[in-house]
Amino acid sequence: MPHFVDSSLVTLGMDAHALATRLEAIAERTSRGAINRETGRRIAAISPMHTFGHPVELDEIAAIAREWGIALVEDAAESLGSTYKGHAVGSQARLAALSFNGNKIVTTGGGGAILTNDEELGRRAKHLTTTAKLPHKWAFVHDEIGFNYRLPNLNAALGCAQLEQLDGFLASKRRLAAAYERVFANVPGVRFSREPAGTTSNYWLNAILLDEAYAQRRDDVLTALNEAGFGARPAWTLMHRLPMFAQSPRGDLATAESIERRLINLPSSASIRARDE
Repeated sequence: MPHFVDSSLVTLGMDAHALATRLEAIAERTSRGAINRETGRRIAAISPMHTFGHPVELDEIAAIAREWGIALVEDAAESLGSTYKGHAVGSQARLAALSFNGNKIVTTGGGGAILTNDEELGRRAKHLTTTAKLPHKWAFVHDEIGFNYRLPNLNAALGCAQLEQLDGFLASKRRLAAAYERVFANVPGVRFSREPAGTTSNYWLNAILLDEAYAQRRDDVLTALNEAGFGARPAWTLMHRLPMFAQSPRGDLATAESIERRLINLPSSASIRARDE
C-alpha cells in the first residue's frame, strides 16, 4: 500500500522537506529496515516522480533515503531527456523506470524500460521480465513466476528510430515552453511552471498555475480554452483521491491539493511550432 507525502510548488513533485517530516513522524529504524509505525509494514522504497518532466530535489531525497536505509526508485516515466545538476534523471538512483507510452516524448507505442547501474539487479530484472526462463538451447525451464514484458521487434525498431531524434524533440519542446513563458510573463494571476534551478526539463507537458485567488475560475478557463480549440486540461486526479487508495496513509497534502485546484495543462505537442507573437 503506498504512503503519500506532499508536493513542492517549485518542482510539482515530491517535497523533500515533507518527506523528511513525515518519516520522522511515522517511521522508526529497526533491524528489518524502516518500519511504518501506523501500519507495521516495512517501507520498501521512496519513489519520486518527475512531474511533467521537471526533476525533483534528487540530492535531498536521496540523502533522506540513505539516512533511513530505504531504496530510491525514480519514476522517470515523464522525464526522458531531463537532467538534474548535469546528470540524466533516472541515472542516479539504484533503479528507475521510463515510459514509452504513445503520449511520451519518445514512444514505442507502449511499454517502457528499467534503468539501473546495478549489474546484478539488471540481470534479475531481465530474468523476471523474460518469463523467468533459464538459458538453454532448447529446453523451456522457468525457475519461478515470471512475466512476458519483452518489447516486440517492431516496437523496439520504432523506439530506436525515435531515440535517434530525441535531441530534436527536446529542442522543439523547449522552444514551445519558452514561447509559453514569454506569453504568460505579463498575465496577472497566472504563473508558468518552469524548470527548477539546476535542472533541464524536457517540458513533456507545459502547465500554468492560477493564483489561489483565481482557483475557482479554473474550470471557466478550461472551458474557454477548449471552446477556442485549445486542448487544455486539469491535472490528473490525485492518487489519494482514488477509491483503491482511500485507506492509504498520508501526510498533510495541502500543497498537492492546491496545485490540483489551480493547474492547467496546455497543448504540448512537440509538433506545435512556437513563434513570437
